[in-house]
Amino acid sequence: MINIEVNINDKDYKLEVEEDLRLIDLLREKMGLLGTKEGCGEGECGVCTVILDGKTVTSCLILATQAHGKRILTIEGLGDENNLHPIQRAFLDNGAVQCGYCTPGMVLSAKALLDKNINPTREEIREAISGNLCRCTGYEKIIDSIERASELLQEQGSEAHG
Repeated sequence: MINIEVNINDKDYKLEVEEDLRLIDLLREKMGLLGTKEGCGEGECGVCTVILDGKTVTSCLILATQAHGKRILTIEGLGDENNLHPIQRAFLDNGAVQCGYCTPGMVLSAKALLDKNINPTREEIREAISGNLCRCTGYEKIIDSIERASELLQEQGSEAHG
């Protein structure tokens, strides 16, 4: 067992974990954060995407011990049904959610992109979500939603500064 300290969704934790525990298992089994899904278990589908220190990672390929001293954002830390993040709102409003399995990873990939580039091109959006597979939507509504979220976030920014 190894002791780690992590910040998950803006809360600090001191945890004792097995040496070979994957980050996805820490989040789902030990922390009860079920929004992080497991798809392929090989880092190919992006379903288990979380944001680790500002960068998207596939949590099925990261050991929990590698998160020591880092900040993790899961879909639960972004918003909830009473206070949706603009990205979540845009996904719902644009019908980008069908079965919903890929949605947490897509939303977090969009957040990582928009945190770095508030006004991305459609090509930049495609590149940002290229590691996230969706079998239902055909991606256009997802890309439209990320564009809309960009607009919403820019409006919020101008309201905050205006």
